[in-house]
Amino acid sequence: MHDRLCRAVTNQAIPMEVVTFAVNETIHIGVIGFDASKQIALARIQRRTARLDLASYPHLPKMEVKTTRAADYATLLPELAA
Repeated sequence: MHDRLCRAVTNQAIPMEVVTFAVNETIHIGVIGFDASKQIALARIQRRTARLDLASYPHLPKMEVKTTRAADYATLLPELAA
């Protein structure tokens, strides 16, 4: 996603630190998608607040992260679970 975002919009390179910030921010708000990252990156370059209303972007995939339990690893190593 970094390379694609760097070439976005006006074919001008977006600095890698802006891309990294945008991707981290989309992960933080729970959405992973090029559109969200692009909007956040452009807002950062333009020195404005990103107005990302997730209700307006129903096509963006929602991210759900769960904590791994130690017992979950037992299924990966059945010979040690006994």
